[in-house]
Amino acid sequence: MKKILFLALNFMLVSADLFAGSDIPVVYKIDLKREIDPTSRLYVSKGLHEAQKQKAEAILLHLNTYGGALVDADTIRTAILYSPIPVYVFIDNNAASAGALISIACKKIYMRRGANIGAATVVNQSGEVLPDKYQSYMRSTIRATAESHGKDTIVTGQDTVIKWKRDPRVAEAMVDDRISIPNVTDSGKILTLTAQEALKIGYCDGIAESVNEVITEYLGYTEYRLVQYKPAWNDSFKGFLMSPAIQAIFIMIIVAGIYFELQTPGFGFPSIAALTAAILYFAPLYMDGLVQNWELFAFIVGIILILLEIFVVPGFGITGISGIILVTLGLVLSLIDNNFFSFEGIASPELGQAALTVLSGLILGFLIVIWLSSRIGQKGLFRKVALHADLEDSISVDVYEKILIGKQGEALTVLRPSGKVMIDNGIYDAVSNTVYIEKGEPVVVVRFENAQLYVEKV
Repeated sequence: MKKILFLALNFMLVSADLFAGSDIPVVYKIDLKREIDPTSRLYVSKGLHEAQKQKAEAILLHLNTYGGALVDADTIRTAILYSPIPVYVFIDNNAASAGALISIACKKIYMRRGANIGAATVVNQSGEVLPDKYQSYMRSTIRATAESHGKDTIVTGQDTVIKWKRDPRVAEAMVDDRISIPNVTDSGKILTLTAQEALKIGYCDGIAESVNEVITEYLGYTEYRLVQYKPAWNDSFKGFLMSPAIQAIFIMIIVAGIYFELQTPGFGFPSIAALTAAILYFAPLYMDGLVQNWELFAFIVGIILILLEIFVVPGFGITGISGIILVTLGLVLSLIDNNFFSFEGIASPELGQAALTVLSGLILGFLIVIWLSSRIGQKGLFRKVALHADLEDSISVDVYEKILIGKQGEALTVLRPSGKVMIDNGIYDAVSNTVYIEKGEPVVVVRFENAQLYVEKV
């Protein structure tokens, strides 16, 4: 009996502690101390979601970045603006470029003494300023972000002044060196503000030296429970797979793998490489909610149409062209959060980056095909897909080959549908007129068109 009473008392005490602990406000902290890229976007997106599950009263973004990709910064900015939980930022030294855009989206900005915010001109990987169409979008975005915080109405005696909480022209001056604001910046200089300068013009709501000082002195939580977002290993891996450079490489492998598989019999290394690259390309995008089923279906149908064009339909026509279009659309649209060709709310830089990523991958794929084709069979993994026979004595195809029609020979390579055949001790390029022809099978020349021999099995 005493044991039962003891257990019941303990249960009541634990329950009381839990209920008492539930009254302590939760402040959720997300560290963003890295380049703004797909991994950063995943961190912030999952962090905001976890904060809601923790029923946090406030989210504090602990930021220190020199910038990064505009597309990912814009996605983070949008998520912050529409977050049901107020998001505050503590700039721990740097909020440059994309970091400035993210900071301006937050409800309040707090800075460490000696920190900076600004310099948001759009540049490429080499640091060169991009054309004005990119700057125009960035100017509009950062100006709209500042305007989203609204205006203050200040009454002084008989005078009423309506003032922006964050002056949009100050934000725009961080992008455009043509903006001149008296006592803030001269024309011809991109604006970057120190903590004291930002405090003076309303782009900093307080100077602090630690996260705790921000929470207690400015957010007003004398007692709080700090919960920090801890990225999982697969978040970093998924972000790595979603970087434009890696996605372009996957597309390159898909193109090269399909090409080299068509040159070899059976299911081999090129097929495995292409399939693996396709899975790694689409899987993280599908998990992130970007890829819809119809986009994946378009890609698969496109591949099927291309294979039909190569193996079934003679020549190159509507089937092959349709396949290429569907494959390209599937690759591009999977990178964009569209709703069945509805691009509402999608920024032109996002669409441009998706197209550039796919185009880069396709070009790299064709280049690697050309390069490997010149070296294939000499060494390495691809030596098994090459013909090692000495073809120095190959006879070029010309008009005199018409006399070969009706003659029989042997397939020197697999014809899928093109390959090499030997007829009367001469080696020729040929195309199978019907089905695949395995190496060593007897063939007969059935026609000659466009400087090309067509053969069938005997």
